[in-house]
Amino acid sequence: MSAVEKEAPQAARTKVGKEQLKAFVERVERLEEEKKTISDDIRDVYAEAKANGFDVKTLRVVVRMRKQDANERAEQQAILDTYLHALGMLAA
Repeated sequence: MSAVEKEAPQAARTKVGKEQLKAFVERVERLEEEKKTISDDIRDVYAEAKANGFDVKTLRVVVRMRKQDANERAEQQAILDTYLHALGMLAA
């Protein structure tokens, strides 16, 4: 096999690799743009909630808590209660 024959498959693989890399980069860029759009939409919803008199900080906590299952929430609440009690911030 000549050097030219050996280089042809390598060049084809390199071209495919470059095209594949470009496709991955473009997909990531598209997803990053979608992520930014979604983040902007979420920010708008929180702003709307605030304009309607809701406390955004508390609303964020509620959203985070709803992502947890009941056992995880209960465990986290028990730990929080323990800490608050130790600091004298809860009535005995």
